[in-house]
Amino acid sequence: MALHHDLVGRKWDSGTRRWTFFDTALYALGVGAGADDPGRELAFTTRDSQGVAPAVLPTFAATLVSPRAQPALGDFDVSQLLHTEQSLTLHGPLPPEGAATTTSRLAALRDLGRNALAVIESTSVDARTGRRLADVRTGLTIRHEGGFGGESRAQDAGDREEEAARVRPEGEPDHTVVYRTAANQALLYRLSGDPNPLHSDPALAERLGFRRPLLHGLCTYGFAGRALLHAVCGGDPARFGTMTARFTSPVLPGQELTVRIWERGESAAFEVRRDGRLVLDRGGFTRRAPRPGEDPADTP
Repeated sequence: MALHHDLVGRKWDSGTRRWTFFDTALYALGVGAGADDPGRELAFTTRDSQGVAPAVLPTFAATLVSPRAQPALGDFDVSQLLHTEQSLTLHGPLPPEGAATTTSRLAALRDLGRNALAVIESTSVDARTGRRLADVRTGLTIRHEGGFGGESRAQDAGDREEEAARVRPEGEPDHTVVYRTAANQALLYRLSGDPNPLHSDPALAERLGFRRPLLHGLCTYGFAGRALLHAVCGGDPARFGTMTARFTSPVLPGQELTVRIWERGESAAFEVRRDGRLVLDRGGFTRRAPRPGEDPADTP
């Protein structure tokens, strides 16, 4: 078995994703919006509430990147591929209806010793105007494929800055947000475009060593994004900048998530726990300064 090192630096078309408000509302429900109180977060779950303009949860941008367009990174067993890191940068609030064209590239294959890390960088632009919508950086750990030498985990300046931003401060957090995921959370979230049967098929989950299907990592990421949006950005998607984290443990649908946030000026550090165990670690967040008059309803 071998990794395809010749793919490093290569770009590919990740396709065009079109959406309506019903897609963004379904995503919002998939990451728990309105679950505790249907009268809250109406901007993300309805478009006909009096005095409430429709808006899009910022982490919806992660669904614009289609993994189905990704070339094979090697001839290894795909069950050894783990989604372990995620970073997302918004360049403005997403419109409730629109289309995005995404281009991706394999930025690096890094030797972690026993394992390898594939870093994929994607950029989504408005399909009509070309305006930059979001940048997504995904880290995929490939188990048992390390030991080839070369670039290690944190070689470039961007990685070092990202690591520094994700050091959890000492002391108690400034915000603690607790969400209970629903027993059918994974079934709901998968309707936003991730039909991996690991999140729905009990037989497959058991075969892979889990007592039942897991919650998608990006679903947990979306729950954390909601907590950051409301606690750090005052609920305003235009202030949502960069969010990055590392996935460290699985979550089962129905479990409770505790998001702990430490504010540091225009940035914040965060983590997510379930039953006291870390599931999202080294979380970093930066607020964005919105342009004057910027509004998701008239964003092209």
